[in-house]
Amino acid sequence: MSSKRARDVPLQIPQLRQRVFKDGAELARGLAERVAAELEAALRTRGRALLAVSGGSTPKRFFAELSKAEIDWSVVDITLADERWVPATDERSNARLLREHLLVNAAAAARFLPLHIEDQGPDAGAVLLEQDFLGLLPIDVLVLGMGADGHTASLFPGGDQLDAALDPAGVRVLLPMHAPGAPEPRITFTLPVLAAARHLHLHIEGAAKQTVLREALARGELPIAKVLAAGERAVDVWTCA
Repeated sequence: MSSKRARDVPLQIPQLRQRVFKDGAELARGLAERVAAELEAALRTRGRALLAVSGGSTPKRFFAELSKAEIDWSVVDITLADERWVPATDERSNARLLREHLLVNAAAAARFLPLHIEDQGPDAGAVLLEQDFLGLLPIDVLVLGMGADGHTASLFPGGDQLDAALDPAGVRVLLPMHAPGAPEPRITFTLPVLAAARHLHLHIEGAAKQTVLREALARGELPIAKVLAAGERAVDVWTCA
């Protein structure tokens, strides 16, 4: 028997399409055009669309480009793939990031669905917030990021509810997460919700993150690899040097 651990093997991704750009500005424009086109197609088909995005500094240029897209934002719902459990005014709040960079210009007409309740803790808050997404799922367009440790959304290695959140048969929409790599409590969409997105994009920039992704896919055990392998649709990876 091989000494290699059974879980330490490459995962099969339905179809991984690499889209490489010369710089972040060109990437932001290309990704914004694609996401806007997918949202517009969803509106034509279903009359309403749900967009879920990730926070952090990487997507700021993408948000700025997407905010100017000429679509009917009044029938688009925007939410986050995950959130830090901090007030919306906190500088680390992903909701604050969206309000400053995405929910502006034409996209100011969209309906924002935050993943935080001011007077609740993350455990009770996750249960209550799940009600907001009844009838809205699956996500039409999902744009994920990835950390240097291979986490995506708030699916952190070592997270206290990681196994439950990564369970493909799990029934929860949202779960709280405490992890060594996260200084504050988090809330995150679970793997079944992320994997069911009609369009899934991964946005990473720089050689270091490209290396992390390659190693994650080769090893097959990090959260980003689990999520990308769980869906049945193609995944677009948007990257630049």
